Amino acid sequence: MELTAKNSSLKSFTSLIKIGVLPLGILAVVAMMVLPLPAFLLDLFFVTNILVSLLVLMVAMHTYRPLDFSSFPSLLLIATVLRLALNVASTRVVLADGHTGSDAAGKIIEAFGKFIIASNYAVGIFVFVILVIINLVVITRGAGRVSEVSARFTLDAMPGKQMAIDADLNAGILDAKEATEKREEIAKEADFYGAMDGASKFVKGDAVAGILILAINIIGGLIIGITQHDLAFEEAAETYILLSIGDGLVAQIPSLLLAIATAIIVTRVSSTQDMAEHIGKQINLSRAWLPVSGVLFLIGIVPGMPNTLFLVAGAISGIIGYLAMNLKNNEISEDEENSNDTLDDENSGGGEIDLEEVTDYSPVSIQLGYGLVEMVDDNSGGPLISRITGIRREVSKLLGFVVPPVRIKDDLSLSANQYRIRIGQTIVGEDVIYPDSLLCIAGEDVSVKISGHEVKDPSFGMDAIWIKSNQKSEAESKGYIVITPESVLATHLSQILNKFAGQLIGQDDVQVLLNNLSKTAPNLVESVVPKLVPLHNLTGILRELLSERVPVSDLRSILESLASISNRNLSIVETAEALRPTLAGLLIQQISPLNQPLPVITLEADLEQMLIKMSRQSGEEGLVLDNELAQNLLTKISETNQKLSNEGKSAALVVSPAIRRQFSAIVRQHVEDMIVLAFTELPDNRKINVVASISG
Repeated sequence: MELTAKNSSLKSFTSLIKIGVLPLGILAVVAMMVLPLPAFLLDLFFVTNILVSLLVLMVAMHTYRPLDFSSFPSLLLIATVLRLALNVASTRVVLADGHTGSDAAGKIIEAFGKFIIASNYAVGIFVFVILVIINLVVITRGAGRVSEVSARFTLDAMPGKQMAIDADLNAGILDAKEATEKREEIAKEADFYGAMDGASKFVKGDAVAGILILAINIIGGLIIGITQHDLAFEEAAETYILLSIGDGLVAQIPSLLLAIATAIIVTRVSSTQDMAEHIGKQINLSRAWLPVSGVLFLIGIVPGMPNTLFLVAGAISGIIGYLAMNLKNNEISEDEENSNDTLDDENSGGGEIDLEEVTDYSPVSIQLGYGLVEMVDDNSGGPLISRITGIRREVSKLLGFVVPPVRIKDDLSLSANQYRIRIGQTIVGEDVIYPDSLLCIAGEDVSVKISGHEVKDPSFGMDAIWIKSNQKSEAESKGYIVITPESVLATHLSQILNKFAGQLIGQDDVQVLLNNLSKTAPNLVESVVPKLVPLHNLTGILRELLSERVPVSDLRSILESLASISNRNLSIVETAEALRPTLAGLLIQQISPLNQPLPVITLEADLEQMLIKMSRQSGEEGLVLDNELAQNLLTKISETNQKLSNEGKSAALVVSPAIRRQFSAIVRQHVEDMIVLAFTELPDNRKINVVASISG
């Protein structure tokens, strides 16, 4: 109840400022520049000006981060304009009514003038000039320089910070909401420091204006007092100098307070403590205070020095150092006790186990041995995260849906240079890479072998050699293809994402695709899903298509085809097979350009007829091949595919629609990148080039 009342009061105060105080205050500032003000209103506004300046200074001292006071530049502008408006109003009163006495411009100006001047006008003028110099030359100039550098560095660092957020998002460290909040914070930080760079100029201009207004008041007052009011020079000087200095000080002291607040804000480092606590904690070092105490004691025993003062200061420093040392020892003891308590809990088996430690719902994850962690370390320029982001983008464009983020984490159970790729909880790939080495794959014209650690390429199973970085030039000169370790892992990941694309898309992803399509074809989406095809069935159909690398980017054609075959009561697998002729163009364009003949591999007629007959005899079991026949077929297909790959070509294997799905399942288990098409899926407008024919 009490908390609700406090929140209600805070909202009321904020609404009051928003609706009434600020608009009326700005109008009053403008009015002060135009309309003459009576002396009592000048006193009221001068007190308000001092109040605002003190309030801003206290808020600046108690902020944890500069962004916690993001309204400071606007508030600084308003306070500066208020002070200048008061200078204009007070100057009008001083010049118009100054001849009537020192109280002509109100009690505040008179009190400040008499307090500083103390019957010596030269002292008053010099004190005012010193205050202006401190404000203008020291505080304002330093704060302006810090603001300028901070603004430039903040803007220069923005791209790197944005990339770091994208990397954390891709690695699963941040979710989309947290990434958005961090991006907004970076934008606010850039806006804030840019605004502070300009706002610091307000303070500088205000200090310069203070000197000019003082000179105008003194010179103008003397001229008006002597010529218009027939005052003697000494009397005019006494009156107008007192009023001018009082007016200048009343404005300059709040200006000095705001300059200090500006310097505090721009030099503030983000922390979980306010300025006093932050400074107090960092200077509370016994190693600093005890030497200071010793030096002060040495000065205190030197003859001719004010020994008592130095000895007292040395004693105070020694006491502070002793207290700081005891505080540090107590903190160390508490840490040791907490550490012992933790060990006792672990040894007794009473420690809690968090569910997040034993579960991982990441669709895709990469586990790294401790020797590979530097590849994802932003501080050391680890390139792996950016490469994985690029791989996800390429695969997403190819398949037609956004591939889920890849979570990267270390795993101490792996060897130093080992990595492991998971789809869900299933390990689908692992190998060993060396972050300080390069992988070499022999090109066609390699004649001389290079020394190194011989392995198999994890992506394609080709013979490869790990070499040292200083052997790169030698390897390239001998015709080897040199690959960086992060490229090896990224290529392996790309192959796995394509292979297991059907497992990466879920109902939520499909719904996102439908929502996007509904922007341009709302009636189509509404009439098909879920009226004709439920969402889970559509997800299963898309998974079947993706499992054979058929892109689902043309969702409009998929839904239109589903609407036309929805009355046939087909299973999910049969529906996906029926959709393939509509989508085959997306698959074929990955094999060869449109203006070139489509290379295909076929089966000899007798072999194909035999396979069709075997499929019909097997019934629901599908195509069941004799071991010798299967081995013979797969060997010939693999050799043909390898030969084409060495020539930089690719081809599709074309078979009868009756055996396409069963034969594709057998082939893809051994030749993963082989595309198996039915001849009904071949486009009528493409030339066909039979590059090989497989016999039995």
